[in-house]
Amino acid sequence: MKMPIPTAIWEKIRELVATSDTVARSKAVEAIEYESRELEHIFALLVMGSLIGIPAPPAQVALELMPLMEEELSLMIDKIDTAENPLSDLFSVLDVN
Repeated sequence: MKMPIPTAIWEKIRELVATSDTVARSKAVEAIEYESRELEHIFALLVMGSLIGIPAPPAQVALELMPLMEEELSLMIDKIDTAENPLSDLFSVLDVN
């Protein structure tokens, strides 16, 4: 003969499953965001690799892809501007005026 499980236990089990589902989903989202950032970095290396000595695609292809690299170019220029002074890099991250 089966004994019924009290409602409070069922609620705890549901909460546990819901919490583990939330954790699994957030970890999956973090992994996808990380992979997306890495793919953007690889794309930037492919398009602008000639600036650091990596063999690059033909110039016409690189020029056609440059509009897609606008954000990465501005980030690279900002890093060049703040490369001389680590304190300025810290202030640029903290957005202190």
